[in-house]
Amino acid sequence: MKGLPSEVIDDLVAAAERMRRRAYVPYSNFRVGAAVLAGGKVYRGANIENASYPVSVCAERNAVAAAVLAGHLQLQAVAVVADNDDPTPPCGACRQVLNEFGPQMLVVCQGAGGRRAEWVLSAILPHAFGPSDLLEGR
Repeated sequence: MKGLPSEVIDDLVAAAERMRRRAYVPYSNFRVGAAVLAGGKVYRGANIENASYPVSVCAERNAVAAAVLAGHLQLQAVAVVADNDDPTPPCGACRQVLNEFGPQMLVVCQGAGGRRAEWVLSAILPHAFGPSDLLEGR
């Protein structure tokens, strides 16, 4: 979803950056913050690790959960800020979760060094599995 005003994108990235500082990462020390735009509001998340690594949760999925719990099922954009100098895009699992709520959303990633990259989600998750795949053949 291109076409969002630059100040909206900047605010979304700033919210993700604030969340990056709140991440709980005692094992990897790799902090990630995320913010999603839904219904004109921003919902935030940070990665939260666990000693049992597989039950750790990514920042993007925490932000999506906050938006969904607030009643939003359509996301317009997601911003992700991580500790790397270069922009770090969402992992595959997060891309799949984001796809559920907005295959054409704008994905904005910024590295701690300030470098930014943008994509439409469907470009970084082509041929995604989605709700319609579950209904085919019925």
